This record gives sequence, structure tokens and C-alpha cells, in this order.
Amino acid sequence: MRTRFPRYLAGLGLAAGLALAGACLAGGTIISGAGATFPYPVYAKWAEAYQKASGVRMNYQSIGSGGGIRQIIARTVDFGASDAPLKPEMLDQHGLMQFPMIMGGVVPVANLPGIQPGALKLGPAELADIYLGRIRRWNDPRLEALNPGVTLPDRRITVVHRSDGSGTTWIFTNYLTKVSPGWAKKVGNAKSVSWPTGVGGKGNEGVASYVRRIKGAIGYVEYAYALQNHMTYLKLRNRDGRFVAPNSASFQAAAAGADWRHARGFYLVLTDQPGAGSWPITGASFILMYKTQSKPDRARAVLKFWDWAYHHGQKLAESLDYVPMPDKVVKLVESAWQRQIHDEAGHSLWPSAVR
Repeated sequence: MRTRFPRYLAGLGLAAGLALAGACLAGGTIISGAGATFPYPVYAKWAEAYQKASGVRMNYQSIGSGGGIRQIIARTVDFGASDAPLKPEMLDQHGLMQFPMIMGGVVPVANLPGIQPGALKLGPAELADIYLGRIRRWNDPRLEALNPGVTLPDRRITVVHRSDGSGTTWIFTNYLTKVSPGWAKKVGNAKSVSWPTGVGGKGNEGVASYVRRIKGAIGYVEYAYALQNHMTYLKLRNRDGRFVAPNSASFQAAAAGADWRHARGFYLVLTDQPGAGSWPITGASFILMYKTQSKPDRARAVLKFWDWAYHHGQKLAESLDYVPMPDKVVKLVESAWQRQIHDEAGHSLWPSAVR
């Protein structure tokens, strides 16, 4: 039976920090981070397990990627988390490094009573045109042509999107920009965009809540939220012309050809990847840290947590249908830690004396 993250986590507000574990580190050190809601379920699972194994406490504010980037730049947290990778030039500007922590999928979900998860199909153009406000009813002829045998209701489509700066939005709009010239021209790709239509909710939780409440609504959420809330996900036609369902296998298929070794600053986007089994809105979530650390003990504690997650958190990640980073990528990341993260005297902080 698949393990889910605790039901109460889905209802927590984004503005409130999430106390993810128990006892403090020796000397009272507390690891703090903020940012992406996309990986929130798996970070919560990891932190719960890590607390049991080590007694370490971590506070993580699930406030969206934009907020995470702002907080790490302002040095108010030990790490930021973003689903939108920062370009190497921006990393250099702020003295930051980033590394991919986990991969997963962004999933269109809808509230259509009587239609089962995965029963409804959308092509990339149709999804873009729904979010552009060009397709306004579920029984639109274009949607009916894609779904023979499915009785689509004569119901208005209510578009739901994120209201906050969001890496989930960045991944979603990156995909739409690649597959729809109309979207690329009118809206584009960013963590926060000027939406042509619809209502906004804060975080994956807010979008999921709106979609659950409004009959005829469509939204986009991280896959774990769709699973946890028993939401009706839609199949999408991928770059190879195949209709695929979101799951760990289709996320892995999209990530299979990722060339992390040659991605400067680990800047890599996984949307609209080739492959018959690829989920087209797959993305990685990234951690941001300063290269020069004024509190080396705390930085070591942060790195030890992510090292534990890489090496001991795979099963927990897979239970939530995230895709763990391959071993060869973990080796690249930890080699980058050794080269790039150091104290003010220039001494490398990794590997830690005690791992």
C-alpha cells in the first residue's frame, strides 16, 4: 500500500512556518529554509524521518519559490528552495550555488463529477487555450474530439492558477511557452505572470482547495497534492504524440536524458522532453545556498541533512511519486559542495567530519 504524507499537512497555511522535526542540534542550532511548495510533501516526510534518526530540527516555510529566493538573498534563512532554477549569471551575482534535490510532475486537475482520474485527455494546444480563455466550456468541440466516449458536461470552465510567485507556475508556464506560440506571445514564462483568466490560490494547497470546491474548475498542482486529495488528474499528449498519465514512471522517462554534468550551475529544465512514456510537465526542485558561509557549523548541518535525504530518503520520495536524483547526479552535486561551499577563510565545508 502506498504511503502518503499525513493528511493534516495538506491543510497547513503557507504563511506559517512548518516545524518539521524535534530536538535541536547541540548548541541550539536550528536549520531554517523557505521556498517551493512543489517539494513540500517529501521535505516534510524526510524531516520527520531525519528527526527520528538524528534529533535534528528543521524549520521550513512553504511560501513559494519566489519567497524562497527573496529570503535566501536577504540571508534570513540557511537555504532557499526553488522549482525555477536560477540562471548561472544570477547565481554568480549573488554568490549562490544551486543543486537539484528531487524531481516530480506538475499535473492538471479538474472537478468534473462522474469523470474518473485519467479518463479525460488534453493536448498541449487545448491546455494552453483553456488557460488563455479561448476554450471556455467543457463540451467544447475540440475537447469532445479528443475524448470520444466521454460525456463532457455543458459546464463553464473555471481556471485556477497560483496567486503567489511560484516555481510550480514557472514549470507550468515554461511548458505552455514551449508548446503554444499564442501563450509565448501573450503571457510567457515566469514564476508570476499576468493570467488572462481565472482565480488565484496561494500555494499548491490553495489551488487544490479551489478546484475541490468549484465544479467545472481546472488547476495545476504538484502530483502528491493530486494524490492526497483524490483529485481528478488529466492525461496529456506528450512530445511524441502519446497520451500519458502522471506517475513516477512517466516522470523518470522525462528525466532519463537529462545531462546534469554539462548543465552550468545545474541549470536544467525538464519540460516537454522526448520519449513515448515522458510526462511533459516534469520538473526538478532546487536548493540554494551561499558559497561563502559565515556560520560554518550550521551550513554543515544543512549539507548533512540533504546528504541524508539523497542517500536514505529514496523510498520515502518514491512513496509520494517523486523521482529521487540518480546516484551519478548525487556524486556531481556533492563534488560541487566540496568545491564551492566554504567558510570565510576559504576552507571547504564538505565532506563533514561526521556524516
